[in-house]
Amino acid sequence: MTSPVSYHRHGDIGVIAIDNPPVNALGQAVRQGLVEAVAQGNEDTEARVLVLVARGRTFIAGADIREFGKPPQAPILPEVIAHLEASAKPIVAALHGTPLGGGLEVALGCQLRVALPGTKVGLPEVKLGLLPGAGGTQRLPRLAGIEAALDLITSGRFASTDEALKLGIVDAVLEVDDPIEAGLAAARDVLDGRRTPRVTGELPPPAADHEAVERYRAKLMAEVPELFSPFRCIDAIAASSEGSLADGLRRERELFLACMDSPQRAGLIHAFFAARSPHKVPGAGEAPEPTCIALLGEHPLFARLRGAAERAGIKLTEHPDGDTQACIVAPGAAPACPAHCLHIALLSSVEAADLDSIDADLALVTPDAAGLAELVALRADATQQQATANALKALRQAVVVSRQGSLLATLSSAARDDGVNPHAAMEAASLMLAERGWAYRESDIDLLAIEALGYPRHLGGPHRQAILRLDSERA
Repeated sequence: MTSPVSYHRHGDIGVIAIDNPPVNALGQAVRQGLVEAVAQGNEDTEARVLVLVARGRTFIAGADIREFGKPPQAPILPEVIAHLEASAKPIVAALHGTPLGGGLEVALGCQLRVALPGTKVGLPEVKLGLLPGAGGTQRLPRLAGIEAALDLITSGRFASTDEALKLGIVDAVLEVDDPIEAGLAAARDVLDGRRTPRVTGELPPPAADHEAVERYRAKLMAEVPELFSPFRCIDAIAASSEGSLADGLRRERELFLACMDSPQRAGLIHAFFAARSPHKVPGAGEAPEPTCIALLGEHPLFARLRGAAERAGIKLTEHPDGDTQACIVAPGAAPACPAHCLHIALLSSVEAADLDSIDADLALVTPDAAGLAELVALRADATQQQATANALKALRQAVVVSRQGSLLATLSSAARDDGVNPHAAMEAASLMLAERGWAYRESDIDLLAIEALGYPRHLGGPHRQAILRLDSERA
């Protein structure tokens, strides 16, 4: 089997190239390939400096999601980064796209980092109930300081190229289009003495900042007191100023494993997978999206769709004609949808409570606030539903697809009817919805409840919680 990591040389510069589409995720083969390529580069007597790049649209964008929930396979990422950091020859990481999570941790293990314009970096593990577990909580504070690390890691937000440069996360931004070109240019600067590589882990520990630590702890207590991993992130970052890198890495590992054991981590990862392709209709054939859609009547959604139409390459009109393929019809709209068009009824969750009375091919059910909507198949077949879902996605309207009845209307009604414990009401309703078969995937019930109705994300959704409770009762 061909490795996704290759090594070749440009003159006296060794190039380690990752090619693992679509986002160069850090699967086992990539991790093993990095260890082998670093060794090959160090053994190459003609290479004086090494460059690490990734082909395609981005540098390493994080872990391989196919490995989530499975036992770790050697080499684990902390071991890979230790190999990078211990390289006898300096390694220049050339960043582009979105180096996130483990991808940024790999870059932090290199001795110099340059970025292309538009690159965004981040450590978003907290959004999955985790913390950066391969040195991110220890190396980032050594470069950017305690407060910047607290900000980036506890929020999981991305930093722009300019911010990353200002914080010292990257050493330079090079105005070129090709990461290999950027890496080679930076490597030549190293060889000519214009740039000085440094080992991040050998930098002095950051100055302790107890005020920032307590400020962020108080902020999290006010905003998300129920969450587990953000507070573990704070503890790990604080440890970076208390001793050696080895001490900090040991503390980080302890806290990472505590997060791994947390039920919240499982709930957040369930929600993550639920959000991957909720617009996909199982068994749908090729479904080219409609290119001309009529918007009939008035609705706040229409302004948002019009704002995305040009970029999506979809014509939106108020006057359907022979070229119009579908109509989205707001409640009370006077113009009629022509017979040759797919008729999509736009409804609130209250109006969608009884879809048997709706004369339409599809129902587009919107929550009270802008956000995730539901596209319900009434008369439309799977291909027609998929084509419409594709068009809405192109128009920047995220949807969950369902059939026969509205998941959103049922969940919303249950939550409204039980003002004391709406979450428990949604959990009970989710079991009924699963029995009815309205959801293509039971995780779609969870996603709608989280995104549209405010069910706590860290619990993974009402159906997941209901099933966990049933399993516990049976045990």
